[in-house]
Amino acid sequence: MDRVLSIDDDRELSILIRQSIRSENIEADCCSDGKAGLATVKERKYQLVILDVMIPGMDGSETLGQIRKVSSLPILMFTSKDDSASKVRGLRAGADDNLTKPFDMDELIARVLSLIHRYTRFNGLDGAVQQLDFDGLKIDLDSRSVTGGNGTFELPPKEFDLLLFCAKNQGKILTKQRIYEEVWGEEYCYDDSNIMAIISRVRKKIEADPGSPKYIQTIKGIGYRFNKEV
Repeated sequence: MDRVLSIDDDRELSILIRQSIRSENIEADCCSDGKAGLATVKERKYQLVILDVMIPGMDGSETLGQIRKVSSLPILMFTSKDDSASKVRGLRAGADDNLTKPFDMDELIARVLSLIHRYTRFNGLDGAVQQLDFDGLKIDLDSRSVTGGNGTFELPPKEFDLLLFCAKNQGKILTKQRIYEEVWGEEYCYDDSNIMAIISRVRKKIEADPGSPKYIQTIKGIGYRFNKEV
């Protein structure tokens, strides 16, 4: 059974989340602060973390950064309506998605299911290792990791899914709308901040010079393309 961890000091909301996702055969554990949440992630296996940016002590952004040091599991961050800065910081620090409070519980469940599904979507079947090789870059579908000049990295879900989608369409110009609808599984809403944040993080990990990328190229005014020459 899939299991998620909710890190939020709103006890009533955490209980409601736990009750709601049980209908999808998903269990949930709850922590009220970042330090307890980080310790729990280290102790137990989860398929997703739900993290509120406004928690006591170590705040959500710092907690996110600490979790990313030990795990690449999907992280859904809650932000407030008027806090766009936290949303951007969270995406750049490694959040896979964000949801603005207040939200509809059906939307939360849909995002939870989507993130968990995409976490394993491109894994190899029957234990067989699948690997894509490019000039100086290897993408391992089994371990969801990449190997390049900067070393080997296990990528968080959205980063891996975006990179893999671009690589599988090598040489094709991909619009931001197509990338968003494929990787996020949602209707494109003309907000490019998610895509740009993920692209930036991926480039820092796989490119020798992120400012002059070799693999994921920017097609100005349109979107991106995985270099057909590699």
